[in-house]
Amino acid sequence: MTATITLVDDDQNILTSVRMVLEAEGFNVRTYVDGASALEGFNKEGTDLAVLDIKMPRMDGIELLRRLREKHDFPVIFLTSKDDEIDEMIGLKMGADDYITKPFSQRLLLERIKVILRRMEVLRKNVSVKEEEESTITRGRLKLDDLRHTCEWAGQNIKLTVTEFLLLKALAHRPGHVKSRDQLMDVAYSDDIYVDDRTIDSHIKRLRKKFRKYDSKFSGIETLYGVGYRYSET
Repeated sequence: MTATITLVDDDQNILTSVRMVLEAEGFNVRTYVDGASALEGFNKEGTDLAVLDIKMPRMDGIELLRRLREKHDFPVIFLTSKDDEIDEMIGLKMGADDYITKPFSQRLLLERIKVILRRMEVLRKNVSVKEEEESTITRGRLKLDDLRHTCEWAGQNIKLTVTEFLLLKALAHRPGHVKSRDQLMDVAYSDDIYVDDRTIDSHIKRLRKKFRKYDSKFSGIETLYGVGYRYSET
């Protein structure tokens, strides 16, 4: 069955261009230009995944997500501005699945949508014990489930975005081995998407912050200045 993606953004150019990309991939697409009309549409028709801008008229993305989570559990990706870190953190705590910073690559958005939909499909089907074991990476107190894209630290569930999960998985796959920023970019982004070094650094900073919320002494992700990052089990 073809998945339905709903876009909510007050920028008509974004709605039109992203809609074209998604429809070319075979998705059904609905669009709304503000949060209030989107909420009405969601309550009538639902969706398989929603992409929400944070700053919108009549109801912003944070408030829209809050109201959606009262009735719906479909995945949500936020579109944010570079200065919206607080809103991003609030949104993720409320149940958003990922965020992408404007201006963004449409290809990156498409990739993130596909990853999340695949994850939802896995959650809906029965997974064998063998598949469960093969998908799990355990490094000391860290446990990563690749099938479900879930992360635990000492038994505590830590909410990660798709990008954060991919970066952490790459580092934890071979503890002690250094990954350069270029290597981490290749893990998290496709070849036709350019990000600078600071983007990777920002993701690592957020990862550490999330882990230190549960463990103030967390030091699993080490920085080797001028070289890159590595995961340490100590």
